[in-house]
Amino acid sequence: MLELQGEAFGSMQQSFGGDTLNTAVYLARCATGLQVGYATALGDDKLSAGMLARWQAEKLGVSLVQRLPGRMPGLYLIEVDAQGERSFSYWRDNSAAKSYFDAEQTPLEAAADSLGALYLSGISLAILPAAGRERLFALMARLQARGTPVIFDNNYRPRLWASREEALASFDRAYSLASIALVTADDEQALRGLPQLDDAVAAAKALPCPEVVIKRGRNPTLVRTASGQQEVATELVAKVVDTTAAGDSFAAGYLAVRLQGGDVVAAATQGNRLAGRVIQHRGALIPMDVMTDLVLSNK
Repeated sequence: MLELQGEAFGSMQQSFGGDTLNTAVYLARCATGLQVGYATALGDDKLSAGMLARWQAEKLGVSLVQRLPGRMPGLYLIEVDAQGERSFSYWRDNSAAKSYFDAEQTPLEAAADSLGALYLSGISLAILPAAGRERLFALMARLQARGTPVIFDNNYRPRLWASREEALASFDRAYSLASIALVTADDEQALRGLPQLDDAVAAAKALPCPEVVIKRGRNPTLVRTASGQQEVATELVAKVVDTTAAGDSFAAGYLAVRLQGGDVVAAATQGNRLAGRVIQHRGALIPMDVMTDLVLSNK
């Protein structure tokens, strides 16, 4: 989506973002040994063309992107308070991305046999109509059956769903098809209607995914695998400027290590380092020159 940063009726800065896109960009920046592609739909307008060019400049593969005549990308406005917490306003009901699976076969489905991993989020599920969601589940199942890593990031946004029950059914299905679950605990708490955050952590630990990563804000990150549970400290920063993309960048840092053969502790450490860096700067995508020390060497 197009991103506006600023205050309503005040000065604003234009950029682009979105949860899975943020993760893709940060993954491409940090894991130079991986080929990272992004699957979505854009319009045939100049703004869409500008975003596509900027993604390519970030070394993102764009062969999985569809261009839909007459359509436009979504738009969102981020406003940030003095503590760095965000509020969002969205204009996305008619965004091109919602129609990605309208094609008889999408570029993503056509490329399924060549994918080394698939990453998606709860927002990926939320924006799709029911038929498109079913096709995405079918793709996840196809990859799971052949042992390809499938990573699901919970990212629950209630306003995008017709009901909490519909979201819960979709999330539980995604969890059953994922090899790695990235779980923000308070999102899981809201999704399941649980009274305490500890209840959400317990629910996340019980998920069927072989590998579950539980993010708890400033508290240590929990990683549960078949061999047990690990705690990994978060990065404490002196001043939080903007929490936009904190979870998205954590996902990128974590996957940059795991998809290149690193262990879960090293992966969570990298995820927390990157997220700690991102929240000290404004906007979803921070300048590359302030994160060059977080780029992993080729393997």
